[in-house]
Amino acid sequence: MIRLLAFLIVVFALGLGFAWLADRPGDMVVTFNGYQYQVSLMVAAVAIVAVVAAVMILWWLIRSLWNSPYTISRYFRVRRRDRGYQALSTGMIAAGAGDGALARKKTKEAAKLIRSDQEPLIHLLEAQASLLEGDHEGARQKFESMLDDPEMRLLGLRGLYLEAERLGDRNAARHYAGRAAAVAPQLAWAAESTLEELTARGDWDGALKLVDAQKSTRQIERDAANRRRAVLLTAKAQSLADSDPNAARTAALEANKLQPDFAPAAVAAAAALFKQNDVRKGSKILETAWRAEPHPEIAELYTHARPGDAVLDRLNRAKKLQEMKKNHAESSMTVARAALDAQDFSTARSEAEAAIRMDRREGAYLLLADIEEAETGDQGKVRQLLSKAVRAPRDPAWVADGVVSERWAPVSPVTGRLDAFEWRAPMERLGQLIDSRDEGTTVPVIEALAKPASEKPIDAIEPVAAGSETTGKGTDRSEDQVTPVTAAAFAAVPADAEAVEPAEELTRLPDDPGVDPDEEAEKSPRRFRLF
Repeated sequence: MIRLLAFLIVVFALGLGFAWLADRPGDMVVTFNGYQYQVSLMVAAVAIVAVVAAVMILWWLIRSLWNSPYTISRYFRVRRRDRGYQALSTGMIAAGAGDGALARKKTKEAAKLIRSDQEPLIHLLEAQASLLEGDHEGARQKFESMLDDPEMRLLGLRGLYLEAERLGDRNAARHYAGRAAAVAPQLAWAAESTLEELTARGDWDGALKLVDAQKSTRQIERDAANRRRAVLLTAKAQSLADSDPNAARTAALEANKLQPDFAPAAVAAAAALFKQNDVRKGSKILETAWRAEPHPEIAELYTHARPGDAVLDRLNRAKKLQEMKKNHAESSMTVARAALDAQDFSTARSEAEAAIRMDRREGAYLLLADIEEAETGDQGKVRQLLSKAVRAPRDPAWVADGVVSERWAPVSPVTGRLDAFEWRAPMERLGQLIDSRDEGTTVPVIEALAKPASEKPIDAIEPVAAGSETTGKGTDRSEDQVTPVTAAAFAAVPADAEAVEPAEELTRLPDDPGVDPDEEAEKSPRRFRLF
C-alpha cells in the first residue's frame, strides 16, 4: 500500500512538472563538436527522463543476470526447506497421535531436507519416534545428547526425568529435576520434584526458598504459596523444638500468622510459647484455632497448658473451650475427658452421651466405656459399649494416600507429596457395611423342593419336655428313623409342585465365658482403645 502511494505521488509530481514546462515555452541550445543543436525545453526534458529510465532498466538487467545463480539456488533451497518443515509438522502430528511408523518415516524425511543443527525439533521428533517404537534406550541417548546444546538442554532434562519416573528411579528423576530447576526455576515439574526431594531429606530452608521462587514467578497463587510456607514452617518448628527452641518459636509463629486456622501450626506455636512460660499468648493462639475448627490436639494442649494445674482447673479450661464452640461433639468429648480425670462421673457421662447424639463415632463409645468402668465397673455394660464402638464410624484422623497417622506429618510417607495429610474420618471398616438382621436387613429365602406325592411324609421328632417321665424304653423306634432321599424321589417331583419355605433358624448367640478374675485384676481400669 505504501509503495502504491509512493508511485502515485511520483507520477503526480512528473505530471505537474511537465505541465509547468508546457505553460512556459522556451528553447535549449547545445553546441557540440562545432555543431549547434537547438530543441524546445519540453523535448529536452522528455529526453532526459527517457535516458534516466533507460539507464535504470539497463542496470536492473545487468544486476539480475549477475545474481541469477544465487537467486535460482535460493529458490530451490527455500522450496527444500518448506518441504522439510512440512514433513516435520506431519511427523509431530503423527507422534502426538501415536503413529510410530509414520513419525519415524517423517523424521528421516525431515532430516534429509533440513539440517538438524538448524532445526532442534528434529531431535525431539526422533526421540518421540523411538519412544513410540519401544526403543527407550535410544530415546535416552537422544535426550542425553540434547544436554550439550544450550537450546535443547531443558528438553533433554525433561525427557530424562520422565524416563526415570517410568523406571521408578526417584533419585535419578529428582536429580534431573534439580538440574532443570537450577537453570529455569519457572518450570513447574522441576520445581515440584525438587520440592519433594528437599522435604524428603528435611531441608526446610531450601524448600522455603523454592516456594518463594515459585511465588515470585507466579507458578502458584498467593494463597497456595502461603499454605505451603505454613506447612514447611510448621515442619521446621517441629524439627527444631528440642535443639533450638527460639528458632522453633519464630518458625511456628510465622506459620500460624500465615494460616491461623491450621491446627498443627497453632499447636506448634502454642507448645513453643508454653515452653517459654508464655501461657497467655499461647492460649490465645489455641483459642483462635479452636473457634475455626475444634481439634483434639488443640484441646489436649489447651487443658494441659500449665503442668501444675489440678484436675478441676483442667476441667474449667475444658469448659471454657466448650463455651467457644457450643453444640460440637469435640467440645463435649473434651469436657467429658477432663471430667473423667476429675472423677466427676455425672458430668463426664452426660457430655459423652451428648457427643454420641451429635456425632456417633467409636471414640465417644470408648470414652463412655471408660466412664462406666471407672464409675461402676459393670463389665456387661462395658462390653456392650465396646461392641457399639466396633460398629460405630471411626474417629477423624490424619489420612494421606491411604495411610492413617495419629500425628500430623508435612509429607506423605507413600508419595512424598507436600501437605498430603488431611483431618478426616478414615475409610469405613468392612464390618460397618454389613447391617445386622435386627436393623431391617432382609435375608433371602431359599425355596425348598416339594415333597413327592408317592412318598410318605416324614414325621418330625417331638422334643421331650423337661421333667416328663421316660417310658417304653423297649418300644419300637422305627418311626423315629428318617428315610433317605434318593435320586428317584427327586425325579418324581411334579413340575407344578408348590415350594415349601424352610423354618427360620434361630440366631445363635456367641458363647460368653465371662471375665477371668485374674485377668480382670491385671487389666487397666479404663481408657479402652480398639486400635
